Amino acid sequence: MMHRTRPGRAVSKRRTAIALAALSGCVLTAGFTGTASAATGGSHGAPRTSYVALGDSYTSGPLIPTQVDANCARSDNNYPSITARERHVTSFTDVSCGGATTAEMWQAQGTNGPQLDAVEKDTDLVTLQIGGNDVGFGSIIGTCATLSTKDLAGDPCRQYYGAKGYDQLTLKILETAPKIARVLRDVHRKAPHARVVVVGYPDLLPEDGTGCFPQVPFAAKDFPYLRDTEKRLNLMLRAVALLNRADYVDTYGPTVGHDMCKSPADRWIEPLSPAAPAAPAHPNAKGEEVMAQALLKTLGKGSGRH
Repeated sequence: MMHRTRPGRAVSKRRTAIALAALSGCVLTAGFTGTASAATGGSHGAPRTSYVALGDSYTSGPLIPTQVDANCARSDNNYPSITARERHVTSFTDVSCGGATTAEMWQAQGTNGPQLDAVEKDTDLVTLQIGGNDVGFGSIIGTCATLSTKDLAGDPCRQYYGAKGYDQLTLKILETAPKIARVLRDVHRKAPHARVVVVGYPDLLPEDGTGCFPQVPFAAKDFPYLRDTEKRLNLMLRAVALLNRADYVDTYGPTVGHDMCKSPADRWIEPLSPAAPAAPAHPNAKGEEVMAQALLKTLGKGSGRH
């Protein structure tokens, strides 16, 4: 089906291209925080009454007690559930699902229907955390863990993804940007008055680039490479949110120092052999709580862009 491109949309596309072009050499800095909203209301924003949560396993909270949906590995103590309780919403629908990509916004995933079907005209608040599986979080971890045995002191993973003369993971992030933008456009279409919030991914690896083999089985110089790859993903999510009338929640900053390499008592992201109830390389209950608090802080800053 052909669509006419309106002038405003053409300008938006140009702005998106300019914003995302820098990703190939750009890394988020610790000080790059905040949201797309220009509003700075009181510390307790007006509660939204109808809340829909969309997302993947970082949203659903696999293995975190209590699991309420086996098909999607969804917990009632994930960050959307905590947020809904804190804000005393009158209607809450969580359709986040482990393994979801942007495609599952429009198509069923086992017993979970298309996630966007949960968004209705009178929905007040929509949160979205998606893109990690589009980029290939799971396969990247498996590939880099396997390659690490070839050169534990080097960067075999970075060399593998850069063998074609460009960084394949940066390209995947760029290719995911228009998919995220399409999801946001559909959310706005279905719920034109809703506040829409894109939630970023938490800090998975040490911010200082140090490694912790074999707890996290990557080669030493691949730790900073993979850290920066996640930062590029979050930067893309922030840019796409900004250009599509959505707020952005930084969950990376609040979780720095509590990554997979930390001791069980200090980490909020579990390593590949979890000690707490959580999926490998995913937030545990404390991680979900911290992401909820980051979201609640953003929601208290105003009504967002409409």
